[in-house]
Amino acid sequence: MLRWKDILIFAKYGNPEPARRVKHTDAEWARLLPPERYRVLRQQATEPPYRNAYCRVYEPGEYACAGCDSVLFAAQEKYHAISGWPSFRQPRARNAIRYVFDESFNMQRVEARCNVCGGHLGHVFPDGPAPGGLRYCINSASLRKVDVEGIGN
Repeated sequence: MLRWKDILIFAKYGNPEPARRVKHTDAEWARLLPPERYRVLRQQATEPPYRNAYCRVYEPGEYACAGCDSVLFAAQEKYHAISGWPSFRQPRARNAIRYVFDESFNMQRVEARCNVCGGHLGHVFPDGPAPGGLRYCINSASLRKVDVEGIGN
């Protein structure tokens, strides 16, 4: 189980290595992704709160990166945080997420990126529920829901 101190150590000293890497040029990403997903995953945009695909979805399954299909979160880790975006307690694997310090907009935050393709997912905060105390606040546009049988939604 990851805790806030683990996130800070990863962001400062380096993240766990993923099993694989997916790399494309910016032009290739623009061709591969729909405009909204490109904006969020590759340009670090944020979708509007509450008006996104997975904010109020709680069915079983998993959530994969919309850029490279790497599984990021299990549905049972999702909870209602009243933030306007899908919120998760823990990632599916210790090396699923890359953590980067983000000081944009005069704030100090930790950005969550897909550790395989580097796509922007959202941010992680230390105000989540016990036992880990983490809240991964993730853009729906960066995710693809996969049901239990592996058929994408």
